[in-house]
Amino acid sequence: MPTPVKSVLPVVLLGCGGVGRHLLRHIVSCRPLHADQGVSIRVVGVADSSSLLVAEDVYSSGLDDALLTHLCAAKAAGSPLSSLLGQGHFQLFQNPEARSKVIDAATTLGRTTDLNDISDFELNFHISLPHTYSISGLVLVDCSATYDTVSLLKDAVDHGCCTVLANKKPLTGAYEDFQKLVSNFRRLRFESTVGAGLPVIASVTRIIASGDPVSRIVGSLSGTLGYVMSELEDGKRFSEVVKTAKSLGYTEPDPRDDLGGMDVARKALILARLLGQQISMENISVESLYPIELGPDTVSTKDFLESGLVQLDKTMEDRVKAASSRGNVLRYVCEIESTGCQVGLKELPKDSALGRLRGSDNVVEIYSRCYESSPLVIQGAGAGNDTTAAGVLADLIDLQDLFQKTA
Repeated sequence: MPTPVKSVLPVVLLGCGGVGRHLLRHIVSCRPLHADQGVSIRVVGVADSSSLLVAEDVYSSGLDDALLTHLCAAKAAGSPLSSLLGQGHFQLFQNPEARSKVIDAATTLGRTTDLNDISDFELNFHISLPHTYSISGLVLVDCSATYDTVSLLKDAVDHGCCTVLANKKPLTGAYEDFQKLVSNFRRLRFESTVGAGLPVIASVTRIIASGDPVSRIVGSLSGTLGYVMSELEDGKRFSEVVKTAKSLGYTEPDPRDDLGGMDVARKALILARLLGQQISMENISVESLYPIELGPDTVSTKDFLESGLVQLDKTMEDRVKAASSRGNVLRYVCEIESTGCQVGLKELPKDSALGRLRGSDNVVEIYSRCYESSPLVIQGAGAGNDTTAAGVLADLIDLQDLFQKTA
């Protein structure tokens, strides 16, 4: 029986947080499924904020699954990548300059994909590689939460690498950076930047590609704020709901990171730019659910939780009651139109798709010529490391046709 032909995708993962670790676990657990599909994901490198762990021979093998499992456990326990020394065959690179060294090293890996800089790779990593081997490409997967990966990602684009993003920040910085990253759109995937695993980006791009102009997008794109608003609708106090959300792990360690609306604004900016709007974060009107006097520059997280939140109860209660008296509910939404982009609380009919939203689900309504009176509605779990990582893995698999088939 002939050996099945398969696509081999060499991957360097940036970021070993919750999403990155779940992605590695998904890759390992899905080996049989992917083998049946004729695809193999070869993890050749993993980077955190201070180190880069690389397979001994990135051309013929990756980091083995046992090592990846140990890596996930170590990072979940807060241990550095260096704690894995002696547990497998790999190279570990550290530097007092930490993050910049990670970017430099990973950039070198990216350069090997155009087969012009193999000598640079050998020089930097002190290893000899078989020059007869033709690597088919490299995928950089960004599951970090920093702007610092932008320069690396742009270099990856220059050298023909594919990129997969769960990290929103590279796409929401300078517009020139966004243009660079999307310049070879076929080699880019960023579905998990908006709606976790929901097919929001794919739906918008398919509609645009069909020649059907998207005129408006309205969405509830924060699982945290979706939960908060639906609980307020049930008559609970704002301070109580936020503390409960924090205890359930729905919020960031400082809930103001969610309540300020910036995460939703980044998602809105990605969608707006996808529609062709040349705007920046400064062009988006963002409503924060706390005043500047209770911001992190003046009030600690502890004080905000203990005494700051309760100061907001009356205002939020009044707004919820006012909306209810008009037969409406409050939802924290983003609105993207040709005239502008805004993020904040909005009164909506109880029987609308957004009005019916409960818990931490996301809902997105897409309006176009074909979906003018009845929008395309996408709804489902829009948060969580597991869901986001599954979306990243799906993006990876979607790139397989760009890679050489091997026997």
